[in-house]
Amino acid sequence: MDFEIISEIRRPETFAQGSSIRELPRLRKLYGPGRWRKRKGEATLRLADGTILEAEIHWYEAAGIGKREFKIKRYLE
Repeated sequence: MDFEIISEIRRPETFAQGSSIRELPRLRKLYGPGRWRKRKGEATLRLADGTILEAEIHWYEAAGIGKREFKIKRYLE
């Protein structure tokens, strides 16, 4: 599903890092080595059909590489 984040990510939280991330070898191969973390937070999103809603999102992040692979985990409204 395509979406755009139209607000700040609120209440960001790290819930996995380093070898705790199952996708770590794939992330290193695609984006390079780094101190990878899996994070979550809440944001306002605009879906491809124009709908605006609040959702919990998850993503991977590493210093010097940035935020990658955002996913919608659940809708909050």
